[in-house]
Amino acid sequence: MQISVIIPLLNEADSLPELMQWIDRVMQEHKYSYEVIMVDDGSDDESWTVIEKLRTEYSALKGIRFQRNYGKSAALNEGFKAAQGDIVVTMDADLQDSPDEIPEFYNMITNEGYHLVSGWKKKRYDNTFTKNIPSKIYNAVARRSSGIQLHDFNCGIKAYQLKVVKSIEVFGEMHRYIPILAKWAGFKKIGEKVVVHQARKYGTTKFGWERFVNGFLDLMTIQFLSKFGKKPMQFFGLIGTLFFMIGFISVVYITISKFMYPATSITNKPAFYIALTSMLIGVQLFLAGFIAELVNRNATERNTYLISDKIGW
Repeated sequence: MQISVIIPLLNEADSLPELMQWIDRVMQEHKYSYEVIMVDDGSDDESWTVIEKLRTEYSALKGIRFQRNYGKSAALNEGFKAAQGDIVVTMDADLQDSPDEIPEFYNMITNEGYHLVSGWKKKRYDNTFTKNIPSKIYNAVARRSSGIQLHDFNCGIKAYQLKVVKSIEVFGEMHRYIPILAKWAGFKKIGEKVVVHQARKYGTTKFGWERFVNGFLDLMTIQFLSKFGKKPMQFFGLIGTLFFMIGFISVVYITISKFMYPATSITNKPAFYIALTSMLIGVQLFLAGFIAELVNRNATERNTYLISDKIGW
């Protein structure tokens, strides 16, 4: 199979028939063998009913339905697990990503050797204050911290070699930073393609200030894990040792000063208690490093989701 198209969705019943028809037309025109995997992230509208109906019309369509809402990252992760095509394309269900872009993405992956190609919506039709400005801030911070020169890390339409999506794990709000996860996994040939941004035709945006805050926290998490995820002791041990040594040297200095000036009371000096606190913090950080080493990457249920229905398998 040449292409797997993964579409995470939440309450997008109105757009699904038009989107599926559009994808099928593009695939038929270019004679691609393909599958479409729609992942319903706990919609409370008729999205799953529409998917079931579309399945009777399009044999290439497969569906996954979450029992409740887990988030876009969870939907993408399950789609990545299920994908079988040589090239994997992700796109949103709101018709703001154009399936007409897929052939060029396919060409960049297969003929130009990119591991991952991200779309760049150079001209956007979103609200400037609530979405465009936060996106620019996100992307500037992500570029600077990761060294990946992309303009739009969170663009919904991307293409990947199959081995890329099978090598990464997406959770939390980390779907925003999949290129960083890919680079962390060793896939460094990452490209960008300018894509057309369609104005939203149905429904309302799911973007909010909660995602704005969570996105920054997840970016910091990725950066931390990329440097210290496999060896947390290198971080906690180093900081813990630094605190302990500062406290220990301070205690030694205060003790020596006591012998030099016997009349001085150690317990009356705030510096003494600060030094002891510093030593205790150092020990605790050191122990945290040991514990982190023991539990490192053993969260086996982090990407276990309750799926109530599947079709097309």
